[in-house]
Parts: sequence; C-alpha cells; structure tokens
Amino acid sequence: MPLTGAPGTTVPGATVPGAPVPGSAGPEAPVPGGPATIRGRADVRGFRAARRSLRRHWQLYLLIVPPLLYFIVFKYVPMSNAIIAFKDYNVIEGVWGSPWVGVKHFERFFSNPIFWTLLKNTFLLSAYVVLAGFPFPILLALALNEVRLRFFQRTVQMVTYAPYFISTVVVISMTILFLSPKLGPVSEVTSFFGLGAIDFLGDPDFFRHIYVFSDVWQTTGYSAVLYLAALSSIDTSLYEAARMDGASRLQKIWHVDIPGIMPTAITILILGVGNVMAIGFEKAFLLQNSLNLSQSEIIPTYVYKVGLLNADFSQAAAIGLFNGMINLVLLLGVNALAKRTTGQGLW
Repeated sequence: MPLTGAPGTTVPGATVPGAPVPGSAGPEAPVPGGPATIRGRADVRGFRAARRSLRRHWQLYLLIVPPLLYFIVFKYVPMSNAIIAFKDYNVIEGVWGSPWVGVKHFERFFSNPIFWTLLKNTFLLSAYVVLAGFPFPILLALALNEVRLRFFQRTVQMVTYAPYFISTVVVISMTILFLSPKLGPVSEVTSFFGLGAIDFLGDPDFFRHIYVFSDVWQTTGYSAVLYLAALSSIDTSLYEAARMDGASRLQKIWHVDIPGIMPTAITILILGVGNVMAIGFEKAFLLQNSLNLSQSEIIPTYVYKVGLLNADFSQAAAIGLFNGMINLVLLLGVNALAKRTTGQGLW
C-alpha cells in the first residue's frame, strides 16, 4: 500500500495517484519497436531513398517532365471546361460567366430521335473493330514466332508493321481509290464476273466492313509486335519440358505460347473495350457520305457537327461527357470481370 505523509509532502518511494509509474510508458507514448515506430522509420527510409535516387538519376527524372506537362496542360486542365455541359455557354461571357442550366443539354440529347441510332451505330462499329481486330495480331505473332528463317521473319514483320505509320487520310484515300466504281480494281473484278460496278462506299451495308478491315490492315502488324515481345519473355525451360514430353508444335502453341501471352492479350482487350465508344473520328468522317449516313453517323462525327459546324459547344460537351462516362463504366466492368475470371487486370 502506498505510504503518504503530511499534506503537501511525499514519502520517498510512495506512489502518487495519477502519476506514471517509473519505468512504465504513459498511455499515449509509442512503444519502442511497435507498429507506429516501424512505420515511421520506414517512411523516413523511403524518403531518404527517394531523395538519393533523385540526386543520382536526375537526368532520367528530367525526361519525365515534358510528357507530364503535356498530360497536365492538354489533358487534365481542359477537363475543367467540361462544366459547360451543365451551362448555356456563351463565348462572350466565357466558361465561368455563362449561366447554369443543369442537365438540360443531356435531356435534349436523350430526347433527340437520332440518339438511339447514334448509340447503335457507335456500339456496333466499335464492337466489330474490337472483335475482328483482336485475333489477327495473335495469329500473326504465333505464326512469326514459329518461323526459323530470321530474314523472312523480319521481312514479314516489317511489311505488316509499316501500314501503322501511314496517316489515316492516306489510308482512306487508298481505300476510296481501290473501291471506286469507276477506277477501282475491285470494280474491274466484279465487272469481269458479270456483277457490274458496285458502289461499295455508297452502300450503307458495306460501311462497317470497309472501316473494320482497313483498320485491321493498318494496325495488325503493330499489335503483333506487342505479342512477339510477350512471346520472347516466356521461359525457355517450358519449351524444353514440352519437347521432352513429346508435345507437337501445335501443342506447344496451345499449352505454352497462348498462356504466356494471355496477360498481354487481356490488357489489350480491356483497353479496346474501354474505348468502345471512343472510336476514331477521322476514319469514319472520311468514309462518310450522304448515301451511307444511316450507318456511318456515330457519336464522334455527330459531336463534330454539333460543336464545330453548329457552334453548340454546350450540347457537344454534354454528348462527349456522356460518351466518356460510358467508356469509364465499360472499362471498370471489363477489368473487374477479367480479374474475376482470369486473375489478370489493369489494376
């Protein structure tokens, strides 16, 4: 029992109520070696390591500055102007001075008779591009990976990769000349077989096929390079094990190559589905004419006409924001589905 003396005095060795016991830590004092102390030390070490890395590799960090500034200035800063989708934008009053109108422009777009046509055309064309363009690079990469003659492999790779560097305007100009009912070689072939000259670009039923396969021709080689890089990173011991088990070439492709490129394929597929509503404007606009408008009018071309030709910037911003939200939902949904089914995803 603690000993106490007269009021105002303390007996040596006595315990004062409420005072900490010597040698013991208070209720708020961190325990040496506890989680809080360990986290604090880890944070300090991480900060010091980052500072040393910055001093040692400052040239590499300096290379990041231009693309970082590009994305900030041209991608993120313009996002603040998306508020004009909720305003009645006036050039004189500016973005911040224009009056708020709520969701008026969204309601106007949703009630437009062309809304469902635009949505259907955009979705069908984008889905066609993703589904048709997905297997061709994989097949090309698997075929090139089996070629043992390096010169032939590199030649085919260069020939298929080169169209990616041709501008969209040139590709569409070549397509129009190739399919021209008067000068095109395709019309010459159809006329030779008694089918007559066919106006492919004027028939709405041919628009999606022309768009998709011109895109496949242009991008297959580039995408195949990504799969070839994934194939080159596969552990060679897997091929040795398959050979010792007596696997044929097709069995090696099925059990070694395809599982090895699956993470890359899933990533490309997720990105493709995430951009399903953001299909390229240039190619659709250049292939578009008054005869195929029923299938060639998609959301990006409609936004161009509403925003730039009719100067209805708020309406165009509302349509673009709606389109972006659909892309975001699709990206999140497909990524979650891919992680649940295959364990692979973007994050």
